[in-house]
Amino acid sequence: MESLSCLRKSRWLLVASLVLLPQLLFAQWTASVGGESGDQGRQVLAFLPNEIWIHVGDSITWKLVTKIEPHTVTFLISNQIRNPFNVGCPGYSPDNSPFDDTACVSSPPMVNGQTFTVIFPATGNFKLSCLFHENMQGTVHVLDLAEKLPHDQAFYDNQAKRDTKAMLNDMLQDMGKDSHGKHQSANAVMVGLGEVVATGGGTRTLSVVRFMQDKVTIHKGDTVEWTSGDVITPHTITFGTEPVDLIDPSANVTVDTDGARHGVINSTSDSMHSGFIQAAPQDRIGLAQAPLGVTRFRVTFSNPGTYSYICALHDGSGMTGSVIVLP
Repeated sequence: MESLSCLRKSRWLLVASLVLLPQLLFAQWTASVGGESGDQGRQVLAFLPNEIWIHVGDSITWKLVTKIEPHTVTFLISNQIRNPFNVGCPGYSPDNSPFDDTACVSSPPMVNGQTFTVIFPATGNFKLSCLFHENMQGTVHVLDLAEKLPHDQAFYDNQAKRDTKAMLNDMLQDMGKDSHGKHQSANAVMVGLGEVVATGGGTRTLSVVRFMQDKVTIHKGDTVEWTSGDVITPHTITFGTEPVDLIDPSANVTVDTDGARHGVINSTSDSMHSGFIQAAPQDRIGLAQAPLGVTRFRVTFSNPGTYSYICALHDGSGMTGSVIVLP
């Protein structure tokens, strides 16, 4: 009986060791998605870090840092057509999905500190993307177990902190430059600021989600012009009731001969929506030239009053403004 008990114990230890073996062999790495200032006005649209070296069989867990701005963690297969965020890759994948470049993997839109883990069962160099933001990219290098990794988790944690701080400070400096007379017209409003930053692992975007002149004072009959200063992120100028369709302008908006959208508001109770104003995507050799973006929206104010408006995409983070119209 004693030998039978020992045999059963040995079998249990063998099963337990087999269960624990993947955890002993394969590392579980962590990284961040996005970054933001305390008031959420400056957004880092980036994977942090955006280049990681791991071993085959390892996994990476990405955690969303931003409170308002959504992101996805998406791995498309080679030469796959990119879909909008609401379509996925197509569809969304469960947590702990494997990616080996034979089928796409994508998290659902991530909000409120959510995490998403991807396992890498095959060696290779894989591109990481966010379906919300075109220039938010990264690279995962999956090496054979026999190869030495160049960095550890502590290195990546420190790099993410340094990069986030540097990019937020960069945007703060740009905001200061803009506020010192870069745009002289009293009737002009810069809608956000942005720039694309390149690294060896891909590109990432810095975005200020604010109306740079959030209070404008004009006279009855004057026209205010909003101009997009963001290289990637779309914005809206929305008065009154927020429409269901945020992409297209409201029916009371026309188009001027120079391509700018234009509306006339007669009362503080009127509703008007610009639709997305956004820079054109970057052109690429071998692909058709992209059309010009819609980057300007004009509103003529017929009567005195205080007209409040929002960016319907980013009002939750404080992107609001007002136009005071004097007699």
